[in-house]
Amino acid sequence: MSAQLPLTLRWPPQQRLDRFIAGPNTVAVDLVRAAARADDPAWLYIAGASGSGRTHLLIAACAEANAGGHSAQYLALSRLREPGSAAIRAFGGSALLAIDDVDAIAGDRSAEHALFDLYNRCRAERAILLFAASAPPARIGIGLPDLVSRLSACTQIALRPLEEIARRALLRERAQARGIELDDAALDWLFARNKRDLATLLDLLERIDVAALAAQRRVTVPFLRGLSLSE
Repeated sequence: MSAQLPLTLRWPPQQRLDRFIAGPNTVAVDLVRAAARADDPAWLYIAGASGSGRTHLLIAACAEANAGGHSAQYLALSRLREPGSAAIRAFGGSALLAIDDVDAIAGDRSAEHALFDLYNRCRAERAILLFAASAPPARIGIGLPDLVSRLSACTQIALRPLEEIARRALLRERAQARGIELDDAALDWLFARNKRDLATLLDLLERIDVAALAAQRRVTVPFLRGLSLSE
């Protein structure tokens, strides 16, 4: 399945820049917004752990670009079928291109060369490229030195984890989007008994949503006690 989202896609409404809880990452949001609006032609490389919001920022950038009359496309390299190089070489033709999970092609020489060529092609076409991965370019295992150099030349953004109060606010907001009300007691219970990184918390929310729908129950502490959620 191609992970490229068609130009006609209505970007998910919950993944917008104004829905991103920035916390210590306000500068990152400002840089992404400027790139999406073409106010600043700087290319960006966003590094952040799973659940840090890097995918949210890339998709939000595409939505922001579309809202400003600019074409945009998103490609998640982790979701490409083999060979990934063909999809990368076919990608392009928009004013803004967002490429997620760059680390997924580390060690794939053909895909690395394809991404290197795409980089150079976008420079010639004056398109704006946004990249995202789990770590900075030199630490994701890319074997092609010229590609590491190109990625390192982008403006580097390191996403910092949210404070607990911001993580609670984000979890409550995502729950509300699913029609789930998480009160303080339910949040206290979840945070006391599980890992507190965003990736784990959002996975828990997915599981809670499925269980609540199946049981037709409100999400309360007694309901959570009956689920096998703890790590």
